[in-house]
Amino acid sequence: QVQLVESGGGLVQPGGSLRLSCAASGRTFSNLNVGWFRQAPGKEREFVAAINWSGGRTNYADSVKGRFTSSRDNAKNTVYLQMNSLKPEDTAVYYCAARNAVRTSTASSEYPYWGQGTQVTVSS
Repeated sequence: QVQLVESGGGLVQPGGSLRLSCAASGRTFSNLNVGWFRQAPGKEREFVAAINWSGGRTNYADSVKGRFTSSRDNAKNTVYLQMNSLKPEDTAVYYCAARNAVRTSTASSEYPYWGQGTQVTVSS
């Protein structure tokens, strides 16, 4: 069993930055994989980024490549999503999710553990 608590959302101006944190607790495994997803009102949930816990391999959606970076701190059992050059279309509730697998995945259905979500609003 894995529990996830995420934080770091808020209101930011276009072009600004935010860093989201996802802290994992409970029983974790060396092959734990963490994904980031977002969902805007009236929109379907979409993949943002993924990182594997032990190796640090990452995967990004085309819409955020070059702007978002995922990283991990194993000592703190925490993964991060650094979001730069934010745009109004990035406004959404952001979720971290986890699964016991080595390979990263873009499919939300493959992640059984989910955080509570944190609101990111990009507006002038």
